[in-house]
Amino acid sequence: MERIAWVTDSTGTLDEVLSMDQHVYVVPMVVIIDGMEYEDGVDILPEELYRRMREEKINATTSQPSVGRFHALYKQLEQDYDRIIAVHLSSELSGTVSASKQAGHLIKIPVDVFDTLLISFPMILILKRLMQYMDEGNSIEEAFRKTRLYADNHETYVVIGSLDQLHRSGRLTNTQYILGSLLSFKPIISVEKGLLQTKSKPRNLKKAQNQIFTDFRRSIETGKVTECTILYGAVLEEALRWKKRISVEFPQVITHISPLGSAIGVHTGEQTIGISWFNED
Repeated sequence: MERIAWVTDSTGTLDEVLSMDQHVYVVPMVVIIDGMEYEDGVDILPEELYRRMREEKINATTSQPSVGRFHALYKQLEQDYDRIIAVHLSSELSGTVSASKQAGHLIKIPVDVFDTLLISFPMILILKRLMQYMDEGNSIEEAFRKTRLYADNHETYVVIGSLDQLHRSGRLTNTQYILGSLLSFKPIISVEKGLLQTKSKPRNLKKAQNQIFTDFRRSIETGKVTECTILYGAVLEEALRWKKRISVEFPQVITHISPLGSAIGVHTGEQTIGISWFNED
């Protein structure tokens, strides 16, 4: 039986099952704070990042892991495995997929890289779905084909928590920042074809929440949604309230809760919250 090493990046937080899986490896993203580099989840945790953002008004951004970082891991893994399958965040948002592929060309065993076109925990659900297809005996080509169909039928809507941080990280222009601050809108960001798109700009959190739940309800009514994920920055209590609302309104849906890692929190801020789900056939 082929021995497979599974690799992902730290923009997705592993659940309890994957955290215990000795064949799953995580390559950390790089968080850059005032010129200093930190490995996401290794040198800096979200709690510290949010504290420094709040108290120090730090200038922070992110970078993908280097080809060398991937190569070092892949060189180690080729000693014990027959194949490496890597699952990463959207290539439209980061060079991580490219770095992983480049490193894969430098070792002897095959490295297959799957571009989820997603971020955060939905990316981890893609990893788990791909693992399932491989366990069922599918070829790597068939497993990738089925997983692509699954991944492409997702919806993600997130209320951005901090216009200040989006502005400082260069993801928001001066004009957008000034207008947003004056109007106090809560932009809803969607993930579409691997890119972040502004879906709408409700004037407050309650309106933004209601709009996201309206979209979620629309998908629920199709009968194709079996599980969802609440994504959040540092607002666990609010995330738990959202989970309770889902359990009351849609008791048939399994609800996960997953914090956004430091590499995403840098751009979105600690007040960020949203829902992601897959429309299954």
